[in-house]
Amino acid sequence: MPERVADVVDAWMQQPNDVFMQQPWLETLLRWTGVRRQAPPVRDTVAALDQGGVSCGLLSAWHGPAGPLISNDEVAGVVAAHPDRFRGVATVDLTDPVGAVREIRRCVRELGFVAVRVVPWLWNLPPNDRRYYPLYVACVELGVPFCTQIGHTGPLCPSEPGRPIPYLDEVLLDFPDLVVVGGHVGYPWIHEVLSLATKYPNFYVDTSAYAVHRLPGELVEFMRGRGRERVLFGSNYPMITAADCLRRLDELGLDDEAKSLFLAGNARRVFGLSG
Repeated sequence: MPERVADVVDAWMQQPNDVFMQQPWLETLLRWTGVRRQAPPVRDTVAALDQGGVSCGLLSAWHGPAGPLISNDEVAGVVAAHPDRFRGVATVDLTDPVGAVREIRRCVRELGFVAVRVVPWLWNLPPNDRRYYPLYVACVELGVPFCTQIGHTGPLCPSEPGRPIPYLDEVLLDFPDLVVVGGHVGYPWIHEVLSLATKYPNFYVDTSAYAVHRLPGELVEFMRGRGRERVLFGSNYPMITAADCLRRLDELGLDDEAKSLFLAGNARRVFGLSG
């Protein structure tokens, strides 16, 4: 069991459906993690929250070039059924910029979603591509973070769109009011990640897809000191559960403040969650 903590917010989760779980690019992840292709029922997801001490999980919708994989409305349905446990993270179609902005506004204003996420490797488009820019304007106007993936890809897809510099560096320069959360740590470009986190006060990192004892040492050192307000916990459920991620939390050597910020405080501030 993980070390018991007072509060955990999981910044990156999915409630997958059968369409998502049958995607061919999941093969490598399923092989590494031992997760089956069968989509878990929502009750199992709630049980995983309880097991990991997670009070709030941010459920991500997914959209790719071929269409929706987990729709915003599917996510909204799960959140509506468990409003005390989940919040929604929207996604959109990059090929329809006007429709994408309208959908972001709907998800935030009508459905209460707290962020927008686009996974660059799914589109093979880095985040400085012009097709993202209307989304950034919408996020700034609505006051919600833009979440993305940084680092290499587990699926057999090009990793280059997840490289932080120059792609996210250009975005953060062009949109100084945009809050960006880079998920999946950013390995093997961890020094680029820490460079951006030092340069830009509105750039954050989440540790999804990593058990905490496997985090790069440079990131852990950052979390202990000057970066304690910049790193958020995430699991990437169902590929890994919060309980498995946090099992060796005490090995990070975080003081009480840094631990509390990492597990929940930073996420509650960045995503505007009550606590």
